[in-house]
Amino acid sequence: MNASKKDRKIAVIGNPGSWSTEKLADALENKTGFRCVVDISSVIFDINHKTLFYGDLDLATLDGLAIKKIGPVYSPDMYNRLEMLRFFCSMEIPVFSRPEMIMQAVNRLSCTVNLQIGNIPMPPTVVTEDMELACDTVRRFKKAVFKPLFSSKARGMLVVEEGYHCRSAIAEFQASGNRTMYIQKMVSIPGRDLGVAFMGGEYIGTYARRKGDSWNTCTSSGGKYERCEPDPEIISLAHSAQALFNLDFTCVDVVETDQGAMVFEVSAFGGFRGLYQAWGMDAADMYAGYILDNLKYRS
Repeated sequence: MNASKKDRKIAVIGNPGSWSTEKLADALENKTGFRCVVDISSVIFDINHKTLFYGDLDLATLDGLAIKKIGPVYSPDMYNRLEMLRFFCSMEIPVFSRPEMIMQAVNRLSCTVNLQIGNIPMPPTVVTEDMELACDTVRRFKKAVFKPLFSSKARGMLVVEEGYHCRSAIAEFQASGNRTMYIQKMVSIPGRDLGVAFMGGEYIGTYARRKGDSWNTCTSSGGKYERCEPDPEIISLAHSAQALFNLDFTCVDVVETDQGAMVFEVSAFGGFRGLYQAWGMDAADMYAGYILDNLKYRS
């Protein structure tokens, strides 16, 4: 006899204490009575015994895992953590979103390659390790944004303009741990970009980030969330972009330019706060319901 949804035990892989992680854990607890937030950096993976322990809890005994975050900062360590979780998918333990899908989006270059294979329009972008080619790119773009391969919320990004200080700025960026330089032309935007959200591949809503005094729209830099009802063409573009990754919950970053809508990236994890502050939409509760509805029930 199958257990009811109320009896299910779903752990949230995330950053203990962070808003989105705790919101999802609260939502799952409200629906099941079980609550567990797992800091993936504090687990031990025993390959021979096929166990993944967090304290005294073997995660392999649970009904599923929900990945909200995989660490407080984006870094190559994410791949190692996702690999541990990927093993458990082979044991038919449901994981939302599947680790191999997240891997395609968590690295900016991997995300870009997938978007380009899918013919998704993006701002002009160049990737190189060569200083001279990087300088030539800035001269061609006039103004460019240098982006770390692992980052979120514009952390570590650098705006570089052609001119006397161009080379020194690029050298400093590369020396700070960015051997491979991801260089994107700074495009003119109407003071905002859009987060187009999807759950299970279905569109659920859009919020805008209106920039403050900074060059970027991130709320950590003074940006504000606001309501947005985009044109069907933008929703269609974002839908095509997210479909390349097959994530259970994600937000597609879209920018409106004078050359049409373009995609910056598809989020590996998606965000709840934009939908909540712009629309009052409890995406965490919706996602908890989605997870329970899509569990592969076991006897």
